[in-house]
Amino acid sequence: MKRRIGIVALTLAVGLVGTAAAQNTSFPAKPIRIIVTTPAGSGADFFARTLAQGLSEIYKGVAPVVENRPGAGGIIGAREVASAAPDGYTLGVASTAHVVAPLLQVNPPYKPLADFTPIAQLTALPFILVAAPTVPAKTLPELVTALKAEPRKYNFGSLGNGTAAHLGAEIFNAAAGVEVVHVPFKGASDLYTALISGEVHYSALFVPTAGVLRSGRARVLAVTGKTRNAALPDVPTVGEQGLPGAEAEALMGIVAPAGMPPELVRKLHADIVSVLRKPETREKFATQSGEPTPDLSPTDYAAKLKAEYELYQRLLPRIGLKP
Repeated sequence: MKRRIGIVALTLAVGLVGTAAAQNTSFPAKPIRIIVTTPAGSGADFFARTLAQGLSEIYKGVAPVVENRPGAGGIIGAREVASAAPDGYTLGVASTAHVVAPLLQVNPPYKPLADFTPIAQLTALPFILVAAPTVPAKTLPELVTALKAEPRKYNFGSLGNGTAAHLGAEIFNAAAGVEVVHVPFKGASDLYTALISGEVHYSALFVPTAGVLRSGRARVLAVTGKTRNAALPDVPTVGEQGLPGAEAEALMGIVAPAGMPPELVRKLHADIVSVLRKPETREKFATQSGEPTPDLSPTDYAAKLKAEYELYQRLLPRIGLKP
């Protein structure tokens, strides 16, 4: 009897292992949804579609589908990801808004850390600090000197309260210890016009969006990454110019609902990393001044998300942004 029970138990165990292995090898059995919280054509959308194209070559016959769910500062799309089943078929692109939006809500509809499973970081985008031609500063130290000499005389422009570029500039302001006025705009073209005309004195912009400024009509003073950016190799970093505290990057990564099985996290992470390592992915990311980050584990990415969340927890009250 004991022998018979042992054989049955062994058979069941082998069957369960075989089932789990079959499920792992058969995933995905249907298209994966990659939810983007910004409109089509945005930076997050670009990285999502680049990833989806790469994964489609791995998941033959079940290509991932990118779905744009913009609105409410990213909350609509993020909430849809958080409420989905943790089965690997719903993923989301997490940008800076992923951690910032809940901090600007009295009753946040999701917790950016607890309600998601970090899968993989795609890239980290630096900002460039750009000054208007009317500002008497040709370097970052000169800009800091001018801003300190006349508190609140100068202003900086952004694409709205709580946007990544607004917060990137505020990180610089805090590190430099300057008092300036924030001028939010509704669109990039309005901000560019105001910057070139001198109505706005400086701004923090993503490198790709600043292409219109490279004609010399505005001065590119610094890159906020830890290293120089390949798109602007001659522009020094904030750290090189004596202001390492102004380093700032906008994370871009893939998250899933909380409770994702570890083996599924490992598979998705491995597949995403294989896409990030492709030369064609690096080339595409470079058009947006992004550098693929395939060497970070899910644990590494989770730690960076936590650090980003805690940074903005401290920063938002200091700059007067409240829920």
